[in-house]
Amino acid sequence: MKKYTTIQKDFYRESGQWLSPFEIWSKCINPNLHYVYLLRKCQQHRKKSILGIFWRFVLRHHQIKYGFQIYPETQIGEGFYLGHWGTVVINPKTKIGRNCNIAQGVTIAQSNRGKNEGVPEIGDEVWIGPNAVVVGHIKIGNNVLIAPNAYLNTDVPSDSIVVGNPAQIISRKDATEGYINHKIYY
Repeated sequence: MKKYTTIQKDFYRESGQWLSPFEIWSKCINPNLHYVYLLRKCQQHRKKSILGIFWRFVLRHHQIKYGFQIYPETQIGEGFYLGHWGTVVINPKTKIGRNCNIAQGVTIAQSNRGKNEGVPEIGDEVWIGPNAVVVGHIKIGNNVLIAPNAYLNTDVPSDSIVVGNPAQIISRKDATEGYINHKIYY
């Protein structure tokens, strides 16, 4: 099997096709894909290298332009997909697994006090719906769907659906079926 770059794996999630660097660049007309491209370029280069400084400068400009607040320090697995253009805020200490989808209006934040002080750790194949809030030192398992407008500040086991505020957790083996398309398998 051919070795694909992280950027190619991220863009595969959008189209289901392996794209050349030129084809990837041509898809960057979409703000969400353009931002993922710039984010991954920053992650490829060391912070203090000339290219690293250049890509960070460009990313910062596009953070303001598009409303995405996702930093290169954030650990994000391959197959990352931003579903739509719109404000997304992710704490830079957050860990996100492979094949994850994040919709517009999502906040993944740090809790500064209480029993869940810290940042979330998100597993593989997690779909986070529009305007959901995920906060605190919590662990979210694999194959989890977090419904739109949910507020989540507690651990979630794998194979679950999370709905509401306060969050209700429903066990379901096919939680993300039909929500996470074109998965990257390892």
